[in-house]
Amino acid sequence: MIEEGAGAGRRTKAAILAFGAIGAGAALAPALASAATPPPEPYEWGPHMMWGWGWGWYGMLFGPLFMILWLAVVIAVAVLLIRWIGGPWQGAAPQPPSRTPLDILKERFARGEIDKEEFEERRRVLGE
Repeated sequence: MIEEGAGAGRRTKAAILAFGAIGAGAALAPALASAATPPPEPYEWGPHMMWGWGWGWYGMLFGPLFMILWLAVVIAVAVLLIRWIGGPWQGAAPQPPSRTPLDILKERFARGEIDKEEFEERRRVLGE
Protein backbone atom coordinates (compact mmCIF):
# COMPACT_ATOMS: atom_id res chain seq x y z
CA MET A 1 0.00 0.00 0.00
CA ILE A 2 2.86 2.39 0.73
CA GLU A 3 4.36 1.84 -2.73
CA GLU A 4 1.10 2.88 -4.37
CA GLY A 5 1.19 6.19 -2.49
CA ALA A 6 4.82 6.75 -3.44
CA GLY A 7 4.02 6.02 -7.10
CA ALA A 8 1.16 8.50 -7.00
CA GLY A 9 3.50 11.11 -5.52
CA ARG A 10 5.97 10.60 -8.34
CA ARG A 11 3.20 10.92 -10.93
CA THR A 12 2.00 14.14 -9.27
CA LYS A 13 5.51 15.60 -9.32
CA ALA A 14 5.88 14.62 -12.98
CA ALA A 15 2.56 16.29 -13.78
CA ILE A 16 3.61 19.49 -11.99
CA LEU A 17 6.91 19.56 -13.89
CA ALA A 18 5.11 18.92 -17.20
CA PHE A 19 2.64 21.75 -16.59
CA GLY A 20 5.49 24.04 -15.55
CA ALA A 21 7.31 23.34 -18.79
CA ILE A 22 4.14 23.84 -20.83
CA GLY A 23 3.39 27.10 -19.01
CA ALA A 24 6.94 28.40 -19.51
CA GLY A 25 6.81 27.53 -23.22
CA ALA A 26 3.42 29.20 -23.63
CA ALA A 27 4.62 32.32 -21.82
CA LEU A 28 7.84 32.64 -23.82
CA ALA A 29 6.48 31.75 -27.27
CA PRO A 30 5.02 35.21 -28.11
CA ALA A 31 8.17 37.00 -26.97
CA LEU A 32 10.41 34.73 -29.00
CA ALA A 33 8.18 35.00 -32.06
CA SER A 34 8.08 38.79 -31.94
CA ALA A 35 11.84 39.02 -31.41
CA ALA A 36 12.54 36.76 -34.38
CA THR A 37 10.49 38.73 -36.92
CA PRO A 38 11.37 42.37 -37.57
CA PRO A 39 8.50 44.80 -38.15
CA PRO A 40 7.66 45.47 -41.80
CA GLU A 41 9.09 48.61 -43.32
CA PRO A 42 7.81 51.23 -43.90
CA TYR A 43 4.92 51.58 -41.51
CA GLU A 44 1.70 52.35 -43.30
CA TRP A 45 0.09 55.21 -41.44
CA GLY A 46 -3.36 56.35 -42.32
CA PRO A 47 -6.88 55.00 -42.51
CA HIS A 48 -5.73 51.70 -44.05
CA MET A 49 -2.70 51.08 -41.88
CA MET A 50 -3.84 47.62 -40.64
CA TRP A 51 -4.90 46.23 -44.01
CA GLY A 52 -1.39 45.23 -44.97
CA TRP A 53 -0.97 43.12 -41.82
CA GLY A 54 -3.34 40.35 -42.80
CA TRP A 55 -6.51 40.24 -40.73
CA GLY A 56 -7.55 43.90 -40.79
CA TRP A 57 -11.02 44.38 -39.28
CA TYR A 58 -11.57 40.64 -39.23
CA GLY A 59 -8.91 40.37 -36.54
CA MET A 60 -11.06 42.53 -34.30
CA LEU A 61 -14.03 40.25 -34.90
CA PHE A 62 -12.40 36.83 -34.91
CA GLY A 63 -9.49 37.56 -32.56
CA PRO A 64 -11.53 37.16 -29.34
CA LEU A 65 -13.22 34.05 -30.74
CA PHE A 66 -9.88 32.45 -31.54
CA MET A 67 -8.57 33.48 -28.12
CA ILE A 68 -11.50 31.72 -26.42
CA LEU A 69 -11.08 28.69 -28.68
CA TRP A 70 -7.36 28.52 -27.90
CA LEU A 71 -8.05 28.81 -24.16
CA ALA A 72 -10.63 26.00 -24.39
CA VAL A 73 -8.12 23.77 -26.19
CA VAL A 74 -5.45 24.45 -23.55
CA ILE A 75 -7.89 23.68 -20.72
CA ALA A 76 -9.10 20.49 -22.45
CA VAL A 77 -5.53 19.29 -22.94
CA ALA A 78 -4.73 20.03 -19.28
CA VAL A 79 -7.81 18.13 -18.07
CA LEU A 80 -7.09 15.15 -20.30
CA LEU A 81 -3.45 15.10 -19.20
CA ILE A 82 -4.43 15.16 -15.52
CA ARG A 83 -6.99 12.39 -16.04
CA TRP A 84 -4.45 10.31 -17.96
CA ILE A 85 -1.77 10.72 -15.29
CA GLY A 86 -4.23 10.14 -12.45
CA GLY A 87 -5.32 6.76 -13.79
CA PRO A 88 -8.84 5.33 -13.86
CA TRP A 89 -11.48 6.93 -11.71
CA GLN A 90 -12.67 4.67 -8.91
CA GLY A 91 -15.96 6.45 -8.21
CA ALA A 92 -17.73 6.78 -4.91
CA ALA A 93 -17.88 3.94 -2.42
CA PRO A 94 -21.10 1.92 -2.68
CA GLN A 95 -23.73 2.95 -0.16
CA PRO A 96 -24.93 0.33 2.30
CA PRO A 97 -28.51 -0.76 1.75
CA SER A 98 -30.95 1.51 3.52
CA ARG A 99 -33.22 0.29 6.27
CA THR A 100 -36.66 -0.94 5.32
CA PRO A 101 -39.80 0.26 7.11
CA LEU A 102 -40.11 -3.17 8.73
CA ASP A 103 -36.56 -2.81 10.15
CA ILE A 104 -37.49 0.53 11.68
CA LEU A 105 -40.68 -0.96 13.11
CA LYS A 106 -38.71 -3.83 14.67
CA GLU A 107 -36.22 -1.37 16.20
CA ARG A 108 -39.05 0.68 17.73
CA PHE A 109 -40.59 -2.51 19.17
CA ALA A 110 -37.20 -3.57 20.56
CA ARG A 111 -36.70 -0.17 22.24
CA GLY A 112 -40.17 -0.42 23.80
CA GLU A 113 -41.62 2.60 21.98
CA ILE A 114 -44.58 0.52 20.77
CA ASP A 115 -46.31 -2.50 22.28
CA LYS A 116 -46.90 -5.90 20.67
CA GLU A 117 -50.43 -5.10 19.46
CA GLU A 118 -49.31 -1.92 17.70
CA PHE A 119 -46.32 -3.78 16.23
CA GLU A 120 -48.54 -6.54 14.82
CA GLU A 121 -51.05 -4.02 13.42
CA ARG A 122 -48.41 -1.91 11.68
CA ARG A 123 -46.66 -5.01 10.34
CA ARG A 124 -49.96 -6.10 8.73
CA VAL A 125 -50.37 -2.64 7.22
CA LEU A 126 -46.87 -2.85 5.74
CA GLY A 127 -47.83 -6.16 4.10
CA GLU A 128 -45.41 -8.45 5.86
